[in-house]
Amino acid sequence: MKKMLWGIGFAAILGLMGAVGVGAQQSLPKQALQKSPELPEPPQEGDFVVRDFHFQSGETLAEVRLHYTTLGTPVKDAGGRTTNAVLILHGTGGDGRGFLRPIFAGVLFGLGQPLDATKYFIILPDDIGHGKSSKPSDGMHAHFPQYEYADMVELQRELVEKGLGVNHLRLVMGTSMGCMHSWMWGETFADFMDALMPLACQPVAIAGRNRIWRKMVIDGIRQDPDWKNGDYTVEPRAGLQIGADFLLIVGSAPLHMQEDLPTREATDKYLDDFMKRSVAGLDANDLLYAVSASRNYDPSGKLGEIRAPVMFVNSADDFINPPELGIAEREIKKVPNGKFILLPVSEETHGHGTHTYAAVWQQYLKDLLAQSRP
Repeated sequence: MKKMLWGIGFAAILGLMGAVGVGAQQSLPKQALQKSPELPEPPQEGDFVVRDFHFQSGETLAEVRLHYTTLGTPVKDAGGRTTNAVLILHGTGGDGRGFLRPIFAGVLFGLGQPLDATKYFIILPDDIGHGKSSKPSDGMHAHFPQYEYADMVELQRELVEKGLGVNHLRLVMGTSMGCMHSWMWGETFADFMDALMPLACQPVAIAGRNRIWRKMVIDGIRQDPDWKNGDYTVEPRAGLQIGADFLLIVGSAPLHMQEDLPTREATDKYLDDFMKRSVAGLDANDLLYAVSASRNYDPSGKLGEIRAPVMFVNSADDFINPPELGIAEREIKKVPNGKFILLPVSEETHGHGTHTYAAVWQQYLKDLLAQSRP
C-alpha cells in the first residue's frame, strides 16, 4: 500500500500531516472530528497556565500556557488514586491533536480498541514551544527562554497533576521526542505510572549523526542573515528551507519513497510541492528551539531506576534511530522490566513515522497493558 506520509512525526513540524484554568474546554472543530470518525465521543480542548516557571537555563516566565486535548473521563479508586489516565506525548514540532488522525486514533481510541476512550482518560498535551502552547513565535521570538527536555517534562507533570487533577498514570506513551520524554518520566517520576511505551528513539544522549543533522538545522537558521538574531520581521527563507530539507530526509522511508516516486519527474514535482507547503507553515525560531531542546537529553545513566514495565519499539527503516548501532538492544538490558521490539522493514513500516501507524505495533501495546495490569 502506497502512502505519501513517510515522516509523519517530523512532518508535523511542517504543518503537513501544528490566566486560563482547566475549566476552559471546548469541542474540537467539526473538521477534526471528521478525521477521526471512530472516536466514541468528541475530544475536548483546554488551556492551563503554569505561573512563575523556572527553566533549567535559569530563565523564568511569569506564565507558561499549556494547551491540551483530552478524550474520556478520569476515574479514581476509593483511595482517590487515578486509575485510567493515559499520557501520550508528541514528537518535535507536533501537537496533541496530531494523535487524532485515523492511523492512530482510529486504531487505538475507538470502542473495544486498546485505549478505548470510554474506558480511559487520554491526555494529549501540546508541549511548550509547540501547537497552541507558549512558544517563541507568540511574540518573544529569540528572547523566549531556551527550554530543554527537562523543562518540557516538568511542565507536562504540572499539567497532569495540577491542571487535570491526575495523580497517577496507567500508561505513558510517546513518539520520537515524546519517546525520549517517556524515558525521562520513567526515571524522574518512577512511581507515577504503571507502564511505559517509548516509540522511535534511543535512551542515550543525542550524538553522532543524530546530533549532526540537528546542528545543521540550527546553524542553517542562525547563519541566515535574514534571521537577524531571531528578531526578523520576514521569515528567513534560506534557513527555513535547510530545516525543511533535513526534516524531509530524516523522516523518510526509503521503500515507500522509491515506490511512490519512481521517476525523476515525479520526485522533483513532489519535492517542489512539499517545499512550497512546508516553508509556508514554519516559523524559524519555533523550529530552532524545538530542534535544539534535545541538547542535554541523556537518560542512559538512570535506566536501572525505572520501575514500570517498558515496551520499547523502533523500526528498522528509521533514519534517526538506525538499528545497526545496536544501542536499543544494549540499553534495554539496564531496564529491570524492559523489552525491546525492532520492527523489520516492510510495506507496513514508514521510516521514523512508523511510530504513528498504530496498526503496526498495537499488539505490543496490548501485551504491555496486560502485563502491567494493576
